[in-house]
Amino acid sequence: MTTRLSRRALLPATAAALLARPALAQGSWPNQPIRLVVPFTPGGSNDNFARPVAEALQVSIGRPVVVENRPGAAGSIGAAFVAAAPADGHTLLLASSSFATSSTIRRTSYDAIDSFDAIAQLCTAPMVVVTKPNSPFRTMDQLVRHARANPGTLLYGMAGLGGVGHFAMEAFNLASHLQMEAIPYSGIAPAQADLVSGRIDFLMTTLASVRGLVEAGTVPVIAVTTSRSVPSLPEVPSIREATGIDFEVTVWWGILGPHGVPAAVTNRLNAEINKAIVAPSYGRFLAAEGAEPAPLSPDAFRTAMREDITRWRDVARAARISVS
Repeated sequence: MTTRLSRRALLPATAAALLARPALAQGSWPNQPIRLVVPFTPGGSNDNFARPVAEALQVSIGRPVVVENRPGAAGSIGAAFVAAAPADGHTLLLASSSFATSSTIRRTSYDAIDSFDAIAQLCTAPMVVVTKPNSPFRTMDQLVRHARANPGTLLYGMAGLGGVGHFAMEAFNLASHLQMEAIPYSGIAPAQADLVSGRIDFLMTTLASVRGLVEAGTVPVIAVTTSRSVPSLPEVPSIREATGIDFEVTVWWGILGPHGVPAAVTNRLNAEINKAIVAPSYGRFLAAEGAEPAPLSPDAFRTAMREDITRWRDVARAARISVS
């Protein structure tokens, strides 16, 4: 049985937990509202994880922190906007694994590493495999066996060509030597709609993106992509456990700024964000979303991003992923 936690109850609690702390001394930063750009549509995991952090940060620094959705091109439109913004710490990007994957195949006005400063990692999570209602596949092993016997017949959805959902599935195709066909969507919402209607067979996505459907019992979860258990899905096995296929994917979310943010601002943002994400209320919120806090220093986060981009670049080459 999944645990139901109210997102409306949890988000204000994250900010409220910090209200008792005195405001930090004001210097030249921040001297205006802070814009946190989410490069995807509302309702997905990026948006879900951004808003409680924005609320907590607003309390701790004493300035408004506004979440602004700028979706398109697997996140590259919002990323380009932030890369071109003044590097004064007032415009930030909510980045994720999809930022890393799309950077390996898209021609952009920015460089995924050199055009940004790593500020703080928020959290990490496995992905989940969810099937359409009344699917004949009740386990991941059943899905794999069908795909092996019927190459190219199973359809999976993805929220944007070049996003982590696309890359993760192509990495799985490589690891399993299977052929399953990708159906791209403009965001997770239309992909969910086609999954519920039965037009596609399954999604590999984050629990945060399909939590409502899972809790309602509309779609079943048949596997997770890491050996780490998901507290709200303790009975769901990993893909490796269910099939024996050597495959594991962990996704991340974090905050970047344009290259050149002053070190003092970066360090202050990192400290305030790290305090917010280890607060018990945010931990409970993340647990309900299948994620866990993963604070890192700016340098450690930058190193982790570099390694992730290298991994996905190798997948893009091996799977011949490109944007036409």
